[in-house]
Amino acid sequence: MKLIVAIVQDKDSNRLSGGLVKANFRATKLASTGGFLRAGNTTFMIGVDDSQVEAVMNVIRSSCKVREQLVTPVTPMSGTTDSYLPLPVEVQVGGATVFVLPVDRFEHF
Repeated sequence: MKLIVAIVQDKDSNRLSGGLVKANFRATKLASTGGFLRAGNTTFMIGVDDSQVEAVMNVIRSSCKVREQLVTPVTPMSGTTDSYLPLPVEVQVGGATVFVLPVDRFEHF
């Protein structure tokens, strides 16, 4: 048995949740916050048999797409800000960060 932990951008959360339900996978959703852009994320915890891992990964791949987004950097922490002009920078967002962990024991009460 495996525990799949998938961290996705909030924009992809509903699409992934629907895809998992359609494929008959149960998941627990947790609200989380990303460190880089300080944007809202959703963390999915999905428990499956070893043979189902690739099917879940396919649902995640089809639901969570990488896209470009313009962000304005925060002001510098040190130095003078007199000449600082924050220009938008294009970064990649979205997609999913996925961890597949072994489960030694599972009980459902």
